[in-house]
Amino acid sequence: MAIESPTTPLGSPLVEASLPDLRGQTQRLEELRDGAPLLVAFVCNHCPYVRHIEQQFGKVATDLMTQGLKVVAVCSNDAEAYPDDAPEHLAEQQRRAEWSLPYLLDTDQQFALATGAVCTPDLFLYDADGHLAYRGAFDGATPKNGVEVDGSDLRQAAQAVLRGEPVPTEQRSSLGCGIKWKPGNDPS
Repeated sequence: MAIESPTTPLGSPLVEASLPDLRGQTQRLEELRDGAPLLVAFVCNHCPYVRHIEQQFGKVATDLMTQGLKVVAVCSNDAEAYPDDAPEHLAEQQRRAEWSLPYLLDTDQQFALATGAVCTPDLFLYDADGHLAYRGAFDGATPKNGVEVDGSDLRQAAQAVLRGEPVPTEQRSSLGCGIKWKPGNDPS
């Protein structure tokens, strides 16, 4: 069953986190951001909503990174219950989708809980000051709805942030598979 992301107050600060990447190296979000705008994309390998956009997401992310946006992917799913989301399979996804961005693991799910992430994909775009400027969909495409996957919603928001301009307040919610919570972590 698909879950829609709730509204998060724009201007909310980036939650500081240190998360391991797929090689086990700890990455601090503040260091990765390095004073630039940052996109945190909650994704995973098994979700059909993520798989539907993953190729185009990689292209859009790469293009936006050349313009100065920092981008990280984060998997918060319970990999024991969903082994397709284990690190080796996330590495396969990263290669398959040609993602040239860090892929981080939120194994205790505390980062997802602190940010309010609920589904995959769930996109959080922070401005250069580390404040939430956009929380929403990649675009209007979902599996089987016939809408072209183009990343238009994210691209429009990111380009405004990169220019130092406000993002339109009318934002389409993310829609996807619910994060696969470990027992006791489900925020609902």
